[in-house]
Amino acid sequence: MLCEVLMLQSVSNWLSGGEAAALLAVLGLATLGTAALFVMGLAGYRRRWSKVYLLVASALGLLLARSIMGFGTVLGLVPMPVHHLVEHGSDFLVATLILYALYSGDPPSPVE
Repeated sequence: MLCEVLMLQSVSNWLSGGEAAALLAVLGLATLGTAALFVMGLAGYRRRWSKVYLLVASALGLLLARSIMGFGTVLGLVPMPVHHLVEHGSDFLVATLILYALYSGDPPSPVE
């Protein structure tokens, strides 16, 4: 309840109560989903111990950090300009990590 009150106070100048509640629900689901994906990515890396799995797990970790940053912004702990710089910077890093993982992986073996 306290979290809800703080959120509504911090976003009251740019979101209505219903929109803020919807935003909180979406952020909650996104955080749970990316946390689950990150844990699966870490499990995959722990199982394979390869650079490609490490890069993918790192990209998933950045996605989780974005969700946490969203909560910080909604609660008024992170200013909107910082939010945008970090979010768009992490978008670039995620894309870079995924592309590097694809290009640095072993080439496929020929099918016999």
